[in-house]
Amino acid sequence: MSLPPSEVPQGAIRFNTDSQRLEFYAQGEWWVMSTDTPNLGRSVDTTPGARGMFCGGLTPGRKDELDYINISSTGNAIDFGNLSVSRGGGGTAGDRSRGLLMGGYSVPGYSDTIDFWTFASTGDATDFGNLSATRGFCQATSNSTRAINGGGWNPASDVLDYVTIQSTGNAVDFGNLSLAREIDCASGSPTRGIWAGGISPGSPASPSHNIIEFVTIATLGNSQDFGDLAIASWGGSGSGNATRMIMFGGQSSPSAYDGTISSITIASGGNAVKFGDMIDTTAQGRGGCSNSTRGVSGGHNEPVSTEIEYVEIATEGNSVDFGDLTVARFYASGVSNAHGGL
Repeated sequence: MSLPPSEVPQGAIRFNTDSQRLEFYAQGEWWVMSTDTPNLGRSVDTTPGARGMFCGGLTPGRKDELDYINISSTGNAIDFGNLSVSRGGGGTAGDRSRGLLMGGYSVPGYSDTIDFWTFASTGDATDFGNLSATRGFCQATSNSTRAINGGGWNPASDVLDYVTIQSTGNAVDFGNLSLAREIDCASGSPTRGIWAGGISPGSPASPSHNIIEFVTIATLGNSQDFGDLAIASWGGSGSGNATRMIMFGGQSSPSAYDGTISSITIASGGNAVKFGDMIDTTAQGRGGCSNSTRGVSGGHNEPVSTEIEYVEIATEGNSVDFGDLTVARFYASGVSNAHGGL
């Protein structure tokens, strides 16, 4: 006999005899557990594994390139295809088969376009729908079902809107962030989406923010406070697995950069702690992706770069060289088919 939902402990695991799949209980619902490893490596890779992608970017001109890497290996990125609209600073999310890029800074201004592609193939992105508001320098997070895009610029936005990844159509209102701002750093677990840092206009004495906030992905509503970054910053990148979010660098003021790598434990609240340092500590405008063991950060400005670096999520330490993007750029948004929300 099954326990009624109110008596099921958080984190309980069951085998669903109807679907023949393992499930875990969280936030009042049973969620399907992923028990496979999305291996899209090539025969020449030393270690086949999940696929990470870097999408668009700025030079400061707008780029439409889609690059991909095998996260479990190292080496240079490979051409995947092109976006439907050249742009940088969009929100990226996805499940194990499909990736999305939402909004971005385009020509002549900002974009509300949502593109999608299939990780297992290569080729150009296809139109999915539109955001609820035109904006760029936003960031997204997702579980295996739902992608949520947060914040942005045009003007500064606190909007959270979402789509169902395996459908197509326009984004729908989810709620609001605590503060309207550009956001470049997001990640999450199967239950929580997290946004960190950012910058708002009109505050020259304190242009950046140390805010970390979260939502429960399966519900609707406004974000809640999680904790604080050690240094208020913007222009970094987020990645992580289901347990830990890794935040790579950023810019702490118009003339100062933060080359620190920091981390939080997603299931709990609290302030970020230092993880290590980046190879290049004087840059911002990065994109991030991850599998269950590695966090990767690619591209930046000051100067515009092709550099990709990574860390092992389970340990602490400085980042190591991974390879290079196909084209030097910054604000190339990153996503994978094995991130922490899956």
